[in-house]
Amino acid sequence: MAKLKMTLRCATALLGSYFAAAGLASLMARLLPIARAEATAWGLILSFLFYALFGLWAFFEQRLLRVTGVIWGTAVATITWAFLLGVRA
Repeated sequence: MAKLKMTLRCATALLGSYFAAAGLASLMARLLPIARAEATAWGLILSFLFYALFGLWAFFEQRLLRVTGVIWGTAVATITWAFLLGVRA
């Protein structure tokens, strides 16, 4: 059971953090009220920070259910919202 929990925590830290950071970066690039290229650059730069913070928090937080809910929930919500907003004109 302990191996399964650690495997799930590692998968959430690696994959879930990546998807959450990518979703946040895409959403930032879409919503920031600056030029499209600058918004994309800011989203890309800050995505590394988001990925590191989510990954570190995944191992710091003791409750696995909270970690998976927040990280995967952020990933699903931000990617869905960015998809529904569409391409920036």
